Amino acid sequence: MSSIYHRISVRKFTDQKVSQKDVEELLRAGMQAPSAGDQQPWEFYVVTDPEKIRQLSQASPYAGCAAGAGTVLVPVYRTKGLRFPEFAQIDLSIAQENIWLRADELGLGGVWLAIAPIPDRMEKVRKVLSLPEGLEPFSLFPVGYPAEQRPQEDRFDADRIHYVTR
Repeated sequence: MSSIYHRISVRKFTDQKVSQKDVEELLRAGMQAPSAGDQQPWEFYVVTDPEKIRQLSQASPYAGCAAGAGTVLVPVYRTKGLRFPEFAQIDLSIAQENIWLRADELGLGGVWLAIAPIPDRMEKVRKVLSLPEGLEPFSLFPVGYPAEQRPQEDRFDADRIHYVTR
């Protein structure tokens, strides 16, 4: 639970490489996410090629920080054979959050960069990764050892809570 209150968006990374073991830990956490009808629509691309990372960093106006990461995870979702395709992006959101929280637990940092549902961003990522038909890019998650530290802000706001009782 502490990662929920500790995790921050990290956009600057050291040069230290993320180990294959830690990448696998992140992906295991992502795949533990619940999904609609247990459809598990996710697949993951692990990008370490510096040129591909540079290209991905240009997929959205907010993705420039990805260029400084040694690893970028790209969660994608299948569009075929799903029982509840309308929930695929929600399923990926849960998986992405699991990855982010596990990254924090491992001493890593990252930032969730939205790709879906914006068609031009999705198309840019599709081209960079040569995604096959039936796979849609969801997000970019540059991950690495944080070169910045700051506390997470407290976002609790009691005014946003509404009780419905008898």
